[in-house]
Amino acid sequence: METLGKFLENFWTLANDMAMYILFGVLVAGTLKQVIPTGFVSRHLGKESIGSVVKASLFGIPLPLCSCSVIPFATTLKKEGASSGSVLSFLISTPITGVDSILATYGFFGWVFTLYRIATSFIIAISAGILQNFFGDDPKEATLNEEECTSCCCGSECESETKVQRFSFRKVLEYAVFDIFADFAKPLFWGLVIGALITTFLPDDLMAYLGGSTLVVYLLVLLVSMPMYICATASLPIAAGLIAAGLSPGAAFVLLSAGPATNSVTMGVVATTLGKRALGIYLSVIGIMSLLFGYLFDLYFGNVVTKESVVHAEHFGIVHMAAAVVMLGMMLYFLLPKKKKEESCCATG
Repeated sequence: METLGKFLENFWTLANDMAMYILFGVLVAGTLKQVIPTGFVSRHLGKESIGSVVKASLFGIPLPLCSCSVIPFATTLKKEGASSGSVLSFLISTPITGVDSILATYGFFGWVFTLYRIATSFIIAISAGILQNFFGDDPKEATLNEEECTSCCCGSECESETKVQRFSFRKVLEYAVFDIFADFAKPLFWGLVIGALITTFLPDDLMAYLGGSTLVVYLLVLLVSMPMYICATASLPIAAGLIAAGLSPGAAFVLLSAGPATNSVTMGVVATTLGKRALGIYLSVIGIMSLLFGYLFDLYFGNVVTKESVVHAEHFGIVHMAAAVVMLGMMLYFLLPKKKKEESCCATG
Protein backbone atom coordinates (compact mmCIF):
# COMPACT_ATOMS: atom_id res chain seq x y z
CA MET A 1 0.00 0.00 0.00
CA GLU A 2 2.89 2.34 0.72
CA THR A 3 4.28 1.79 -2.78
CA LEU A 4 0.87 2.38 -4.36
CA GLY A 5 0.53 5.58 -2.37
CA LYS A 6 3.95 6.74 -3.55
CA PHE A 7 3.04 5.93 -7.15
CA LEU A 8 -0.24 7.87 -6.95
CA GLU A 9 1.55 10.79 -5.31
CA ASN A 10 4.11 10.89 -8.13
CA PHE A 11 1.35 10.57 -10.74
CA TRP A 12 -0.55 13.48 -9.18
CA THR A 13 2.63 15.60 -8.95
CA LEU A 14 3.43 15.07 -12.62
CA ALA A 15 -0.17 15.87 -13.61
CA ASN A 16 -0.11 19.09 -11.56
CA ASP A 17 3.20 20.10 -13.10
CA MET A 18 1.91 20.02 -16.66
CA ALA A 19 -1.91 20.29 -16.69
CA MET A 20 -2.27 24.07 -16.65
CA TYR A 21 0.26 24.48 -19.45
CA ILE A 22 -1.26 21.71 -21.57
CA LEU A 23 -4.80 23.11 -21.30
CA PHE A 24 -3.64 26.59 -22.22
CA GLY A 25 -1.43 25.17 -24.95
CA VAL A 26 -4.19 23.24 -26.70
CA LEU A 27 -6.37 26.37 -26.69
CA VAL A 28 -3.61 28.36 -28.34
CA ALA A 29 -3.05 25.48 -30.75
CA GLY A 30 -6.75 25.43 -31.62
CA THR A 31 -6.56 29.14 -32.36
CA LEU A 32 -3.53 28.64 -34.60
CA LYS A 33 -5.43 25.98 -36.52
CA GLN A 34 -8.13 28.56 -37.25
CA VAL A 35 -5.86 31.38 -38.35
CA ILE A 36 -3.02 29.58 -40.23
CA PRO A 37 -4.34 27.64 -43.25
CA THR A 38 -2.14 25.19 -45.12
CA GLY A 39 -2.26 27.32 -48.26
CA PHE A 40 -0.53 30.19 -46.47
CA VAL A 41 2.32 27.90 -45.41
CA SER A 42 2.76 26.18 -48.77
CA ARG A 43 3.03 29.47 -50.69
CA HIS A 44 6.26 30.24 -48.84
CA LEU A 45 7.99 26.87 -49.19
CA GLY A 46 8.29 26.17 -52.89
CA LYS A 47 11.84 27.29 -53.61
CA GLU A 48 14.77 24.97 -52.96
CA SER A 49 16.56 27.61 -50.91
CA ILE A 50 17.81 28.14 -47.40
CA GLY A 51 15.06 30.72 -46.90
CA SER A 52 12.28 28.23 -47.62
CA VAL A 53 13.86 25.69 -45.24
CA VAL A 54 14.08 28.30 -42.48
CA LYS A 55 10.46 29.31 -43.06
CA ALA A 56 9.34 25.67 -42.95
CA SER A 57 11.05 25.14 -39.63
CA LEU A 58 9.65 28.36 -38.16
CA PHE A 59 6.13 27.52 -39.38
CA GLY A 60 6.41 24.04 -37.91
CA ILE A 61 7.61 24.96 -34.40
CA PRO A 62 4.28 26.20 -32.97
CA LEU A 63 1.95 23.83 -34.86
CA PRO A 64 0.37 21.14 -32.64
CA LEU A 65 1.12 18.13 -34.87
CA CYS A 66 2.78 14.95 -33.63
CA SER A 67 5.25 12.87 -35.66
CA CYS A 68 2.39 10.89 -37.21
CA SER A 69 -0.33 13.50 -37.75
CA VAL A 70 2.23 15.79 -39.42
CA ILE A 71 2.52 13.31 -42.32
CA PRO A 72 -0.65 14.24 -44.29
CA PHE A 73 0.09 17.92 -43.65
CA ALA A 74 3.66 17.64 -44.97
CA THR A 75 2.56 15.51 -47.92
CA THR A 76 0.03 18.17 -48.86
CA LEU A 77 2.81 20.75 -48.84
CA LYS A 78 4.85 18.54 -51.17
CA LYS A 79 1.91 18.14 -53.56
CA GLU A 80 1.41 21.90 -53.59
CA GLY A 81 5.00 22.49 -54.69
CA ALA A 82 7.06 22.81 -51.50
CA SER A 83 10.71 21.83 -51.91
CA SER A 84 11.94 18.53 -50.49
CA GLY A 85 14.22 20.35 -48.07
CA SER A 86 11.31 22.42 -46.78
CA VAL A 87 9.16 19.34 -46.31
CA LEU A 88 11.91 17.50 -44.43
CA SER A 89 12.55 20.53 -42.24
CA PHE A 90 8.83 20.78 -41.51
CA LEU A 91 8.63 17.06 -40.70
CA ILE A 92 11.34 17.50 -38.04
CA SER A 93 10.60 20.82 -36.34
CA THR A 94 6.83 20.36 -36.08
CA PRO A 95 6.57 17.21 -33.93
CA ILE A 96 9.48 18.11 -31.62
CA THR A 97 7.74 21.21 -30.36
CA GLY A 98 4.17 22.48 -30.76
CA VAL A 99 2.75 25.22 -28.59
CA ASP A 100 1.20 22.77 -26.12
CA SER A 101 4.48 20.91 -25.72
CA ILE A 102 6.44 24.15 -25.36
CA LEU A 103 4.29 25.34 -22.48
CA ALA A 104 4.31 21.93 -20.81
CA THR A 105 8.11 21.78 -21.16
CA TYR A 106 8.33 25.05 -19.26
CA GLY A 107 6.07 23.61 -16.56
CA PHE A 108 8.40 20.63 -16.08
CA PHE A 109 11.89 21.90 -16.77
CA GLY A 110 11.88 25.71 -16.71
CA TRP A 111 12.60 28.37 -19.28
CA VAL A 112 16.27 27.53 -19.98
CA PHE A 113 15.49 23.95 -21.05
CA THR A 114 12.42 25.14 -22.99
CA LEU A 115 14.28 27.78 -24.99
CA TYR A 116 17.12 25.33 -25.60
CA ARG A 117 14.64 22.75 -26.91
CA ILE A 118 13.03 25.27 -29.28
CA ALA A 119 16.36 26.60 -30.57
CA THR A 120 17.89 23.19 -31.13
CA SER A 121 14.82 21.80 -32.88
CA PHE A 122 15.08 24.74 -35.26
CA ILE A 123 18.78 24.08 -35.89
CA ILE A 124 18.24 20.34 -36.40
CA ALA A 125 15.37 20.96 -38.81
CA ILE A 126 17.11 23.54 -40.99
CA SER A 127 20.31 21.46 -41.06
CA ALA A 128 18.41 18.46 -42.42
CA GLY A 129 16.47 20.63 -44.88
CA ILE A 130 19.57 22.31 -46.29
CA LEU A 131 21.37 18.99 -46.67
CA GLN A 132 18.33 17.57 -48.43
CA ASN A 133 18.22 20.46 -50.90
CA PHE A 134 21.90 20.00 -51.74
CA PHE A 135 22.36 16.25 -51.57
CA GLY A 136 18.95 14.58 -51.47
CA ASP A 137 17.13 12.77 -54.23
CA ASP A 138 13.60 13.84 -55.12
CA PRO A 139 11.16 11.17 -56.33
CA LYS A 140 8.68 12.39 -58.92
CA GLU A 141 5.73 10.96 -57.03
CA ALA A 142 5.21 12.54 -53.64
CA THR A 143 2.04 10.91 -52.44
CA LEU A 144 0.76 9.40 -49.27
CA ASN A 145 -0.86 6.04 -49.79
CA GLU A 146 -4.09 5.10 -48.13
CA GLU A 147 -2.53 2.70 -45.65
CA GLU A 148 -0.11 5.36 -44.35
CA CYS A 149 -2.92 7.88 -44.10
CA THR A 150 -5.24 5.68 -42.10
CA SER A 151 -2.41 4.60 -39.80
CA CYS A 152 -1.93 8.21 -38.69
CA CYS A 153 -5.22 9.97 -39.14
CA CYS A 154 -8.63 9.37 -40.57
CA GLY A 155 -9.42 10.19 -44.17
CA SER A 156 -11.36 13.33 -43.35
CA GLU A 157 -8.40 14.73 -41.44
CA CYS A 158 -6.09 14.10 -44.39
CA GLU A 159 -8.46 15.91 -46.69
CA SER A 160 -9.35 18.76 -44.38
CA GLU A 161 -5.84 20.05 -43.76
CA THR A 162 -6.11 22.42 -46.74
CA LYS A 163 -9.51 23.87 -45.86
CA VAL A 164 -9.71 27.44 -44.59
CA GLN A 165 -12.34 27.99 -41.94
CA ARG A 166 -13.90 31.14 -40.58
CA PHE A 167 -12.74 31.93 -37.09
CA SER A 168 -15.04 30.48 -34.46
CA PHE A 169 -14.32 30.15 -30.75
CA ARG A 170 -16.57 27.10 -30.65
CA LYS A 171 -14.47 25.50 -33.37
CA VAL A 172 -11.32 26.48 -31.47
CA LEU A 173 -12.60 24.58 -28.45
CA GLU A 174 -13.77 21.64 -30.53
CA TYR A 175 -10.45 21.33 -32.31
CA ALA A 176 -8.45 21.88 -29.11
CA VAL A 177 -10.34 19.20 -27.20
CA PHE A 178 -11.58 16.67 -29.76
CA ASP A 179 -8.65 16.77 -32.19
CA ILE A 180 -5.51 18.00 -30.46
CA PHE A 181 -6.04 16.74 -26.91
CA ALA A 182 -7.84 13.61 -28.05
CA ASP A 183 -4.90 12.81 -30.32
CA PHE A 184 -2.47 12.52 -27.41
CA ALA A 185 -4.82 11.70 -24.51
CA LYS A 186 -3.90 8.01 -24.48
CA PRO A 187 -0.12 8.44 -24.91
CA LEU A 188 -0.23 11.23 -22.33
CA PHE A 189 -1.90 8.92 -19.83
CA TRP A 190 0.69 6.21 -20.40
CA GLY A 191 3.42 8.82 -20.27
CA LEU A 192 2.21 9.87 -16.82
CA VAL A 193 2.00 6.24 -15.72
CA ILE A 194 5.49 5.43 -17.00
CA GLY A 195 6.91 8.63 -15.51
CA ALA A 196 5.35 7.85 -12.13
CA LEU A 197 6.59 4.24 -12.29
CA ILE A 198 10.11 5.39 -13.11
CA THR A 199 10.07 7.87 -10.26
CA THR A 200 8.68 5.28 -7.85
CA PHE A 201 10.70 2.19 -8.66
CA LEU A 202 13.95 3.06 -10.42
CA PRO A 203 16.92 3.60 -8.11
CA ASP A 204 18.22 7.10 -7.53
CA ASP A 205 21.64 6.04 -8.81
CA LEU A 206 20.40 4.63 -12.13
CA MET A 207 23.47 6.04 -13.88
CA ALA A 208 25.68 3.69 -11.86
CA TYR A 209 23.59 0.69 -12.98
CA LEU A 210 24.19 1.72 -16.61
CA GLY A 211 27.95 1.74 -16.18
CA GLY A 212 28.33 5.42 -15.41
CA SER A 213 29.01 6.31 -19.07
CA THR A 214 27.04 9.31 -20.23
CA LEU A 215 27.60 8.44 -23.90
CA VAL A 216 26.27 4.91 -23.38
CA VAL A 217 23.15 6.37 -21.76
CA TYR A 218 22.67 8.85 -24.61
CA LEU A 219 22.98 6.10 -27.21
CA LEU A 220 20.63 3.78 -25.32
CA VAL A 221 17.97 6.49 -25.05
CA LEU A 222 18.43 7.35 -28.74
CA LEU A 223 18.14 3.77 -29.99
CA VAL A 224 15.03 3.12 -27.90
CA SER A 225 13.23 6.37 -28.74
CA MET A 226 13.78 6.74 -32.50
CA PRO A 227 11.61 3.86 -33.83
CA MET A 228 8.86 4.34 -31.25
CA TYR A 229 5.87 6.65 -31.47
CA ILE A 230 6.55 9.15 -28.69
CA CYS A 231 4.36 12.25 -28.60
CA ALA A 232 6.22 15.47 -27.72
CA THR A 233 3.87 16.30 -24.85
CA ALA A 234 3.32 12.76 -23.58
CA SER A 235 7.07 12.13 -23.45
CA LEU A 236 7.62 14.92 -20.92
CA PRO A 237 6.64 12.94 -17.80
CA ILE A 238 8.84 10.06 -19.02
CA ALA A 239 11.78 12.45 -19.35
CA ALA A 240 11.04 13.87 -15.90
CA GLY A 241 10.97 10.35 -14.47
CA LEU A 242 14.38 9.59 -16.03
CA ILE A 243 15.89 12.69 -14.43
CA ALA A 244 14.30 11.76 -11.10
CA ALA A 245 15.92 8.32 -11.45
CA GLY A 246 19.36 9.86 -11.78
CA LEU A 247 19.88 10.35 -15.51
CA SER A 248 21.21 13.67 -16.73
CA PRO A 249 19.06 16.42 -18.27
CA GLY A 250 21.03 15.84 -21.48
CA ALA A 251 19.77 12.25 -21.66
CA ALA A 252 16.22 13.52 -21.17
CA PHE A 253 16.85 16.02 -23.95
CA VAL A 254 17.88 13.22 -26.33
CA LEU A 255 14.56 11.51 -25.61
CA LEU A 256 12.56 14.72 -26.13
CA SER A 257 14.41 15.58 -29.35
CA ALA A 258 14.83 12.28 -31.19
CA GLY A 259 11.70 10.53 -29.91
CA PRO A 260 8.95 12.90 -31.14
CA ALA A 261 10.76 13.65 -34.41
CA THR A 262 10.90 10.03 -35.55
CA ASN A 263 8.97 6.80 -35.58
CA SER A 264 8.85 3.79 -37.87
CA VAL A 265 5.83 5.08 -39.84
CA THR A 266 7.40 8.47 -40.52
CA MET A 267 10.64 6.78 -41.60
CA GLY A 268 8.75 4.83 -44.25
CA VAL A 269 6.92 7.93 -45.46
CA VAL A 270 10.16 9.93 -45.74
CA ALA A 271 11.74 7.14 -47.79
CA THR A 272 8.70 6.86 -50.10
CA THR A 273 7.95 10.57 -50.45
CA LEU A 274 11.41 12.13 -50.43
CA GLY A 275 13.70 9.19 -51.23
CA LYS A 276 16.08 6.86 -49.42
CA ARG A 277 18.81 9.46 -49.38
CA ALA A 278 16.43 11.80 -47.57
CA LEU A 279 15.78 9.06 -45.01
CA GLY A 280 19.52 8.79 -44.40
CA ILE A 281 19.81 12.56 -43.95
CA TYR A 282 16.72 12.60 -41.73
CA LEU A 283 17.94 9.89 -39.35
CA SER A 284 21.59 10.95 -39.32
CA VAL A 285 20.94 14.61 -38.59
CA ILE A 286 18.37 13.90 -35.88
CA GLY A 287 20.50 11.22 -34.23
CA ILE A 288 23.87 13.00 -34.33
CA MET A 289 22.56 16.44 -33.41
CA SER A 290 20.33 15.12 -30.62
CA LEU A 291 23.38 13.47 -29.07
CA LEU A 292 25.49 16.58 -29.58
CA PHE A 293 22.94 18.97 -28.12
CA GLY A 294 22.24 16.61 -25.22
CA TYR A 295 25.95 16.61 -24.40
CA LEU A 296 26.19 20.42 -24.72
CA PHE A 297 23.21 20.90 -22.43
CA ASP A 298 24.82 18.77 -19.73
CA LEU A 299 28.12 20.58 -20.25
CA TYR A 300 26.81 24.13 -19.95
CA PHE A 301 23.36 23.91 -18.33
CA GLY A 302 23.44 20.60 -16.45
CA ASN A 303 22.97 22.28 -13.08
CA VAL A 304 19.91 24.24 -14.22
CA VAL A 305 17.63 21.19 -14.31
CA THR A 306 18.04 18.91 -11.30
CA LYS A 307 16.20 15.96 -9.83
CA GLU A 308 14.82 18.21 -7.11
CA SER A 309 13.55 20.83 -9.59
CA VAL A 310 11.74 18.26 -11.75
CA VAL A 311 10.04 16.11 -9.13
CA HIS A 312 9.36 18.03 -5.98
CA ALA A 313 6.92 17.86 -3.10
CA GLU A 314 5.24 21.12 -4.02
CA HIS A 315 2.09 22.48 -2.43
CA PHE A 316 0.21 23.17 -5.61
CA GLY A 317 -2.23 26.02 -5.75
CA ILE A 318 -5.91 25.69 -6.48
CA VAL A 319 -5.37 26.64 -10.15
CA HIS A 320 -2.82 23.85 -10.67
CA MET A 321 -5.03 21.29 -8.96
CA ALA A 322 -8.17 22.39 -10.82
CA ALA A 323 -6.31 22.17 -14.12
CA ALA A 324 -5.06 18.69 -13.20
CA VAL A 325 -8.59 17.55 -12.39
CA VAL A 326 -9.89 18.93 -15.70
CA MET A 327 -7.04 17.37 -17.69
CA LEU A 328 -7.44 13.98 -16.02
CA GLY A 329 -11.20 14.14 -16.54
CA MET A 330 -10.75 14.87 -20.24
CA MET A 331 -8.18 12.10 -20.45
CA LEU A 332 -10.59 9.64 -18.85
CA TYR A 333 -13.32 10.67 -21.28
CA PHE A 334 -11.16 9.81 -24.29
CA LEU A 335 -9.79 6.65 -22.72
CA LEU A 336 -13.19 5.12 -22.07
CA PRO A 337 -14.47 3.09 -25.05
CA LYS A 338 -17.39 4.61 -26.92
CA LYS A 339 -19.49 2.78 -29.48
CA LYS A 340 -19.59 5.70 -31.90
CA LYS A 341 -15.84 6.12 -31.76
CA GLU A 342 -15.29 2.45 -32.43
CA GLU A 343 -17.50 2.61 -35.50
CA SER A 344 -15.89 5.77 -36.83
CA CYS A 345 -12.76 5.94 -38.98
CA CYS A 346 -11.65 8.85 -36.78
CA ALA A 347 -11.60 6.83 -33.55
CA THR A 348 -9.17 8.38 -31.09
CA GLY A 349 -6.98 6.53 -28.63
